[in-house]
Amino acid sequence: MAGRRRTGRAALVGAVCAGLAAVLTGCGAEDPDAGTNGVGKLPAAKIEAKARAAAAAADTVRLSGNVVSQGRTYKLDMRLAPNGARGRLSTKAAAFSLLRVGTSLYLKADAAFWAGEKNGRSAGHDDSAAAKLGGKYVKVPATDPVYKRFSGFTDKNMLLGSLLALHGKLATGERSDIDGVRTIRLTAAGGSGGTLDVSLESTPYPLRMQRAGGAGVVRLDDWGKTVDLRVPPKDQVVDYGSRISGRG
Repeated sequence: MAGRRRTGRAALVGAVCAGLAAVLTGCGAEDPDAGTNGVGKLPAAKIEAKARAAAAAADTVRLSGNVVSQGRTYKLDMRLAPNGARGRLSTKAAAFSLLRVGTSLYLKADAAFWAGEKNGRSAGHDDSAAAKLGGKYVKVPATDPVYKRFSGFTDKNMLLGSLLALHGKLATGERSDIDGVRTIRLTAAGGSGGTLDVSLESTPYPLRMQRAGGAGVVRLDDWGKTVDLRVPPKDQVVDYGSRISGRG
């Protein structure tokens, strides 16, 4: 009888200790990936691959921030879709709107911008021609340098392919959140090769990119949301023929 009591007491003590240990272990080792999409558990290279795949699979995205390209700093806010894009770019010297529907690119800027596009000449006939373009959607010929310079800002695949590039050995960094969405950071070359914050919720979209060499910081959001792309009304469009830049 006494032996059974001792056995029962030992079993009870063991159960209490096991339960207490489980509680203490649970409190001390909370799973940081609980409720996430699980990419935080992956190696950095696989997280990057999943983020790139998610970005490529999405039809649309809004991209905003600052980008340094060919020595110029552009502030941009673009909504990109498979068949075009719309948004706004600005530099220290000028600001303008871009719209591409299919292969047709339209640029809307003030007269000062167009005067600058005409090889810097800003007098006489050039002033008159620039005034006609100011405030209108100018249909940019595909052969014109203006088209070549700005169409890349309206091409989702080209733009993301360039902006999301990380250079150097990848590592996982800190966990944070962007507008309430939990993220994990990828760093390249210790951060000098760029950093990329990837969503830990739902689809692992890239949400913030700091480019290598101080070449800008961009935010990516509104993944999959509809982008309204329509050709401007005819009375707001100027078709300047086969060339815009350098007309005199």
